[in-house]
Amino acid sequence: MKNVLNLTCVICGKEYAPKQVAYVCPDHRYEGILDVRYDYDRIAHRLNRDDLAANAEQTIWRYRDLMPVLPNSTVPPLAVGWTPLYQTPTLAAQLGLQDVWVKDDGRNPTGSFKDRASAIAVVKAQEQNAQIITTASTGNAAAALAGICASVGQANVIFVPASAPQAKIAQLLTYGSTVMLVDGTYDDAFELCLQAADEYGWYNRNTGFNPYMTEGKKSVSFEVAEQLAWQAPDVVFVSVGDGCIIGGVHKGFKDLKALGWISHMPRLIGVQAAGSNYLAEAWHKQQDPLTKPAIDAHTVADSISAGLPRDRIKAMAAITETNGAFITVSDAEILAAVPALARASGVFAEPAGAAAYAGLVAAVEQKMVDVNERIVLINTGNGLKDVQGAMSAVETIGTKAHQVSTSFADVERVLQQIRIQVD
Repeated sequence: MKNVLNLTCVICGKEYAPKQVAYVCPDHRYEGILDVRYDYDRIAHRLNRDDLAANAEQTIWRYRDLMPVLPNSTVPPLAVGWTPLYQTPTLAAQLGLQDVWVKDDGRNPTGSFKDRASAIAVVKAQEQNAQIITTASTGNAAAALAGICASVGQANVIFVPASAPQAKIAQLLTYGSTVMLVDGTYDDAFELCLQAADEYGWYNRNTGFNPYMTEGKKSVSFEVAEQLAWQAPDVVFVSVGDGCIIGGVHKGFKDLKALGWISHMPRLIGVQAAGSNYLAEAWHKQQDPLTKPAIDAHTVADSISAGLPRDRIKAMAAITETNGAFITVSDAEILAAVPALARASGVFAEPAGAAAYAGLVAAVEQKMVDVNERIVLINTGNGLKDVQGAMSAVETIGTKAHQVSTSFADVERVLQQIRIQVD
C-alpha cells in the first residue's frame, strides 16, 4: 500500500501506520473509526484521467491505485462496479427538473452496492491469511460478502437479524455461508459479530468499524465522475442507514478533488426513513453524533434500518463538508417511490434504494434543488432483494394483476374494464 500515508482517527486526529492498528483507534475503542489517507502527489505521477480512458478494466479495480491494497494482491473474479449510470428525462420532467441520472448499483454481482466494500474486505483478509471473514448485516452486506467469498473459496460467518427478507437469507445459504439468524435487531447482530471476531480472531468486515470498507464504497463516486466525463454532479442523493455509503461517496469525491480531476464537490443529500432517522435528527437538532444515544429503529427499508449508525461521524462530515442536508421520508413515501422510480426510469429498486428517489421528491417540494442542477440518485439495491416489499409498494398505489380464465372473452372483458386501447 505504497500510496497510503496513514490511518487517521476521525475523532482525535491521531495518525497510525497501516500495520500499527487492526481496525480502530485504540484510544476510543469501537468508536475510533479511522480514515485512510493517501499520497495524492505520488498517485498523480502514476495515474491520470487519460490512463483510465485507455484502461479496459471495467470494475472497481480500474482505480486500484486509489485503493488500499497491496500491488501483488489477487482480486476476486466477480465483476464488481462500473454499474450503469442512466440519464432519466421522464423522471426529470415529472419533477420539473432538467438533468437527473440514476446510478444503478443493483446491477452488481449480488445485487447491491455492498459488493464494492466486500470486494475490498476479501482482498484485505487474504492479505492477512485470514481463515474466516465475518460481518453483521441487515442482508445486503452479508450477501455481498457471501457471494464474493464463494468466488474465491473463502470461509465466512454471517450475523443477520432473523427478520431480514427471505430473498437475502436465501442468498447467504445458497452461497454456502455459515449464517447466524439473530433474534434481535441489526445492532444486536453487530455486537455479536464484534464479540465473535474478537474471540476467534476472524477478519471483521463490518462497516463503521473496518476503515477499508469506505475505500471500496468510494469507487461509486469515481465511476459517476468518469461516466459524466469528469463533470461532477451538483447534487447526489443517497439513502442512509449505518452511514458508510454516504461516507464513501464523500471520500470518493474528495479523492478526485484532491487530484484535480473534478472542479467542485457535489452537495450530498442523505435520505433516511422516518423510523430510522438518527442522523437526520442529530443534524437538524445539532446534536453530537458521537454521544447521541441509540434510537429504536423500524422501517420497511430494512437495508437502512440502524438504531445506532456505526459510521455516523463520516456520514455527518459528508453532509456538513459539502453544504448538504439530511431529509426524512416516511415508509409510505419510500414504498410509493419503488414503482414511481421503476416506471420513470426502468430501474427496479428495493425500498432502501428507492428511498433516494423519495428524498429527491421531498427536496423538490422543499425547493432544496435548482431546476438546472445535475442530480444523481444512487440505487443501492435491486428490487428482487425484497419481493415482499415490492408487492407492498404496488399494492399501496392500487396496482394489481388481473385474473382471467382460459377464455379470450374474459381477456376482452378485463381490457374493457381497464379501458386499454386495443384498436
